[in-house]
Amino acid sequence: MNMLEVKTPQRFLSVDALRGLSVAAMLLVNSAGDWSHVYPWLEHASWHGVTPADFIFPFFLFIVGVSLYLALTPKLESNLAKGLSNAELVHTVVWRGMRIIALGVLLHFIAYALIPGREFRLMGVLQRIGICFIVAGLLLIYVRRLSVLAMVSGVILLFYWGLLSVAGSYEPHLNLVDQIDSKVLGKLAYSFDVRTGLAQEPEGLLSTLPALVSVLLGVFAGASLRTGYAQRLWQSAILYAILAWAWSLYLPLNKQLWTSSFVLCTASFACVALWLAHRLIDRAQWPAIGLSFGINAIAAYAGSWILTCILAGTGWMSPLYQLYFAAPLASIWGAEFSSFIFAASFTGFFAILMYVLRRVGWRFSI
Repeated sequence: MNMLEVKTPQRFLSVDALRGLSVAAMLLVNSAGDWSHVYPWLEHASWHGVTPADFIFPFFLFIVGVSLYLALTPKLESNLAKGLSNAELVHTVVWRGMRIIALGVLLHFIAYALIPGREFRLMGVLQRIGICFIVAGLLLIYVRRLSVLAMVSGVILLFYWGLLSVAGSYEPHLNLVDQIDSKVLGKLAYSFDVRTGLAQEPEGLLSTLPALVSVLLGVFAGASLRTGYAQRLWQSAILYAILAWAWSLYLPLNKQLWTSSFVLCTASFACVALWLAHRLIDRAQWPAIGLSFGINAIAAYAGSWILTCILAGTGWMSPLYQLYFAAPLASIWGAEFSSFIFAASFTGFFAILMYVLRRVGWRFSI
């Protein structure tokens, strides 16, 4: 289907709500009071396999794709009708993506500057989002046809599987992703062993390639919403789930490697979540829980990061947790519970802040 053959655009609060819930989940997972005591479902899988926490970032990338399609398509339609060039759209996409990348680098520099012993990390969540945003946006502008983008997505996933297979192993440090990150990023990676020269980066260079497909699958979902064929979401979910299960027999589900099976598995759940949100929020007019986070997603993520750096850098984080959370709760409910309540309180603080910002009409965008 040609992406220009679509209906009049409308606002989907379900998309904003899901984006917001994804950000809130990020804060919850990233803000444990005691990292030695975390509920299993709030921890990422140590290597192969998936936990609920592993679905959060793929969900967000999926929503990036949905939003990208909904935002770009009307402008592409308008330019086509008026015979105008898309040069301005290209500039907008590239420039915004670069700003997202720059913010990610800045946040890591803040962590490096404020937290004693913290090494500077080049890649990260925002950097991956920015890169995928730029590439997916340019593909939408220049390729346009969703059928071609679907073929591109399939080729990327197969090509990535082939690259990983040629390396001969999917295990830590032996796989191609870790080998490239060790050689190219080195000390700038998430973790680096000076003695062995081995590095690991969850948002690594090569693994950003299949992450792009997570965004493109969101593009297809956005097209289903905008054309009024929301049932394609659950139909796609079934297809992705079957393919993910079959592929996982040969290529394990793995977030760190962002394997092709992992892309399809997480996209399947994302499609179901979007379909349900659309039915409940856009159709049945249920409250758009998560809307405040969704409208100021970047502000919430960056703000929580900076506050965490300040608390950790000043040494206030541990006393704050021990005094107000661990002491009154851990002895009764357990250390995991007190650690979780700290994360929930931290997330709740930003939920209130984002709600206030939405009520006063403040929206931060980059």
